[in-house]
Amino acid sequence: MRLGEFLQTRRSQLQPEDLGIPDYGERRRVQGLRREELASLAGVSVSYYTRLEQGQSLNASPQVLDAIARALRLEEAERLHLQNLARSSATGSVRGRRPAPERVTEATGQLLEALVHVPAIVTGRRSDVLAWNRLGHALFAGHLDPGTPDRPAQRPNMARLVFLDAHTRDLYADWPAKARAVVGNLRLVAGRHPDDTALHALVGELSAKSADFASMWADHRVTACAVATYEMRHPLVGPLTVTQQTLSPGQDPDQGQSIVVATTEADSPARTTLALLAQVTPQHDPARPGVRAGSG
Repeated sequence: MRLGEFLQTRRSQLQPEDLGIPDYGERRRVQGLRREELASLAGVSVSYYTRLEQGQSLNASPQVLDAIARALRLEEAERLHLQNLARSSATGSVRGRRPAPERVTEATGQLLEALVHVPAIVTGRRSDVLAWNRLGHALFAGHLDPGTPDRPAQRPNMARLVFLDAHTRDLYADWPAKARAVVGNLRLVAGRHPDDTALHALVGELSAKSADFASMWADHRVTACAVATYEMRHPLVGPLTVTQQTLSPGQDPDQGQSIVVATTEADSPARTTLALLAQVTPQHDPARPGVRAGSG
């Protein structure tokens, strides 16, 4: 019913007046749009849309899904998410075996090593930290053992840190913005990989332990956040504004590994602060042991 939940939630978030639908002063019994209103906007029958929302129609065409996406005013990432949900519903995907631990590819490891002066971390598709360079560890998780990415059972998980770790929560001046980006990305990954048991376990853990996560997850927002600017409050060097960019190396897109880098503006106070962080950080390289060929 993930498809139905997504449609119901997004339908409830649309206001009739925003779409030019008159209310004639009547009292509405449902929040947002009625099913018949959305069906009319999408050009499909009410009965068909109702079956789709209730999980009774499993073969929606791409054209119908695009029409519904336009009616719901979905952005591109949300439209792709809708298609992924519909595809998994049609194929009856079930949760499979727990996947093997992910490993950093040799090419990604080489790229990480080249980013000497930029904080960088390699994350897997579930946001596990697979490797980081010296500055990446110092900026994002300096309170953790730098060798943890080398031990699959102890790897930090960025989503878990954002919601459950007090140090990481305090690191972001606008924590809700960072949290929403994390949830939106997890939603996107969950739609692409409905049979990923490790991902479902992570979502279940965060929903149980964090009321903030549970609330944001229930909102069904989907975000492909490739670039975002955050004000960080580092406990060692103080505030700095960084642009976090998520780079996807040229490899199998289903593998889902990314390199997250944090850059600063030239000649800015943040650039000076980052240089200070490099000076006060021990001269070790935690990334090297965890970089090896292969994938999980």
